[in-house]
Amino acid sequence: MAKLRAVLIGATGLAGQQFIAALKDHPYIELTGLAASPRSAGKTYVEALRTANGMTAWFVPESLPESIAKMKVVSGEEVQAKDYDIAFSAVESDVAKDMEPRLARDIPVFSAASAFRYEADVPLLIPPVNAAHSPLVREQQKRRGWKGFIVPIPNCTTTGLAITLAPLAEHFGVKAVMMTSMQAMSGAGRSPGVIGLDILDNVIPYIPKEEEKVQVETKKILGSLQAGGSAIAPHDVRVSCTCTRVAVMEGHTESVFVSLERKASVQEVVAAMREWRGADVSRDLPSAPPRWIEVLDDPFRPQPRLDRDTHAGMATTVGRVREDGVLENGFKYLLVSHNTKMGAAKGAILVAELMRAQGILG
Repeated sequence: MAKLRAVLIGATGLAGQQFIAALKDHPYIELTGLAASPRSAGKTYVEALRTANGMTAWFVPESLPESIAKMKVVSGEEVQAKDYDIAFSAVESDVAKDMEPRLARDIPVFSAASAFRYEADVPLLIPPVNAAHSPLVREQQKRRGWKGFIVPIPNCTTTGLAITLAPLAEHFGVKAVMMTSMQAMSGAGRSPGVIGLDILDNVIPYIPKEEEKVQVETKKILGSLQAGGSAIAPHDVRVSCTCTRVAVMEGHTESVFVSLERKASVQEVVAAMREWRGADVSRDLPSAPPRWIEVLDDPFRPQPRLDRDTHAGMATTVGRVREDGVLENGFKYLLVSHNTKMGAAKGAILVAELMRAQGILG
């Protein structure tokens, strides 16, 4: 069977580079097109990465595939949907607002941008958590008259939180969540990114729009698809968070406090997370880890440097699960989630794999 022909928009940025690394040797998706800003158009990919001082600005640990290095880059405005089966979008939201709908008229678009996350007819998918929301794209196609659709992935900070809450919601019910994030610098990208003199010896206590994203997205992800598949009813969990930036390259750490609907023991909470396998359809996807959550007993874990790459960056690592004496039926724990793998490129590829497995992608 021929592989799906994919175009990557925003190919030269950090998120775009993660897409390239993750799609190397993919069993049924092949990158056949690369798009970036007009200043990169007409150059080979490796030429587009070269800076004024001669550096090749390839920043992911995996090596740049030779076939991709030689591929010609086109301007995003020049991408024609007829040349591809699917598109991956790694552009900023202001660019995504115009570019993604243009392509979605004809082909599916899987996006790391936030531009369409909050539209009523757009699912916000984490395959093990809410694979049942995928059919909402049929409503999207119907309303908008598109042959394709847009499916964004959640904010990278939301992803680890929602994954750890899912088994708790299933087993015990979840009433309220308070979370403080300690987010990696890579979450801001490299351009403009975080200035080294601002982040070294420092914690930046505010990330614009981040807290609102987490609060809205968590409720949508944990919600339920209404009868008829026309909308998602948000979960009634109350979410409060503070999002900070710390001097870590990769991996978001989050301190989570949760109030459950019913009483549970630490052993029951840990077991719920360890034994959770997520939606059946998500388990055998090419990018899926053997377990979505790894719970560690060592009180000094998780740590981003040690745990962000668990199962190739696709698992959320949890530790220090304890009872909380302030919240009703309260528990607290820490998590580490890889923000540019599960929280970005590989997470979007996982969604494409899910929708193919569900027969929605074709």
